[in-house]
Amino acid sequence: MQSIQGIDEKDLIVRLKNGDQTAFELLFHFYYPGLVMYAIQFTTDRMEAEEIVQDFFVRFWQRHQQIVPSDSLKSYLFLSVKNGSLNFLKHKKIEEKYIRSMTELSNNHLVYDPDLYIASELQEKIKKSIDLLPEKCREIFIMSRMRGLKNEEIAAELNLSKRTVETQISKALKVLRVELKDYVGLLVLLGIYQ
Repeated sequence: MQSIQGIDEKDLIVRLKNGDQTAFELLFHFYYPGLVMYAIQFTTDRMEAEEIVQDFFVRFWQRHQQIVPSDSLKSYLFLSVKNGSLNFLKHKKIEEKYIRSMTELSNNHLVYDPDLYIASELQEKIKKSIDLLPEKCREIFIMSRMRGLKNEEIAAELNLSKRTVETQISKALKVLRVELKDYVGLLVLLGIYQ
């Protein structure tokens, strides 16, 4: 069994089991550098190795009352850090697989297309803007821009003059230009904005 700063390791374990923080600190400072170097062999990353060892020591302190004094503390510490390192690698592998999967999905699936969200936002804004129009104006605008009817067809269907239809469409466009000013480029492409 090891002697740490002149104290038998077995005595330190007994003191640790009884909640002696100094005993814990002595064990920590004695084993920490070697455990980090050991973990680096698995992770190849010093910061990750340090985090694994620190996490282990936090759990070790939290369970200090459950420690059974034995001659195999060194083996227990190194085996625990090895397991922690392997768990880290498994998690990292799963995480990398997930990232690859999400990257492929985001490059190829419509749900991840940012334009889809802009388009649905735009559709909602257009609907709200059209709802602001007076009833007859709204009806004529929908027939013109949404149903694609010509001004003459609208006039005939609603029993109005062609000039009245043109005036109502003009009013609608003025309102929509104000309400949808942030989306002018898309509206031109959609044929709603002229």
